[in-house]
Parts: sequence; structure tokens; C-alpha cells
Amino acid sequence: MVKMIAGNLEASKLKFCLVVSRFNEMISKGLVGGAEDCLKRHGVKDENVTIVWVPGAFEMPLIAQKLAKNYDAVICLGAVVRGGTPHFEYVASEAAKGIAQVSLQTGVPVIFGVLTTDSLEQALERSGVKSNKGFAAAQAAIEMANLGKEI
Repeated sequence: MVKMIAGNLEASKLKFCLVVSRFNEMISKGLVGGAEDCLKRHGVKDENVTIVWVPGAFEMPLIAQKLAKNYDAVICLGAVVRGGTPHFEYVASEAAKGIAQVSLQTGVPVIFGVLTTDSLEQALERSGVKSNKGFAAAQAAIEMANLGKEI
């Protein structure tokens, strides 16, 4: 018989921290709304959710690392929108690498909920009511936190 291990979406006893980029705040607020909706739908109490605002996506890994030991999962939310300079590539790449590194170093799920889009319109689509990547990031955080406990 094959042994299968999978995370579940029961979150009533879990604690989460959202690390949110103030840059592109209009987009970030939509992602936070989606994440909060997901966490509430899965039984997370308000007192088990902390939101920490940082200047931008580049600053997320350091703060996520400092917070990870106090939570079952950290959810990083924000948006990096492509512009006319190479700045987009540097910020998006370093944020992604840094967030992944924090997760590996701490053993705590640190979820990359940072939109990397070619336009503001794409970011708005992915942070709105119809399709919200903040919701998806929170759902991944719940599943990963539970999966980590199962292993």
C-alpha cells in the first residue's frame, strides 16, 4: 500500500503573518482582502492573523525571516509591475529568491504571493474580486502549514 501525505485546509488553530508591500498599495490592499477572506473561511480567528507592512517587495525577506519563528506560515503579498527599466527584473528576482531562502532556512512555509506583471491592468485583475491571488496564497499557506505538521 502506498502511503500518501497531504496537507488539509483546517486552519482554526493556526497562526499567520502577512508581510505586505506598501509599494503599489492599491494592489496590495486587494491581495490582503483576498488573503483575509480565505483565512476566515477556513476558521482562522482574527487574533491569529498579523499584518506587517514593509516599503516594497525587496524588503519582504528580512522581515519574513524575523517573523517566521512566531507563526505557522508567513504570506508575502505585493506587486512588482514591469516598467521601462531593468529595475523590475532585479526586484522581482531578489524578492522571489529571498522569500524562498527564508522558507528553507527557517523550515516555516513562506508563501510568495507577490504579483509580477507586465502592466497595472494585469495586477488589478489578479488582485480583485474575480481572481484574487491573495486568496490563493493564503490557501497555499494553510495547506503547507498543515503538511509540515504531518511530515
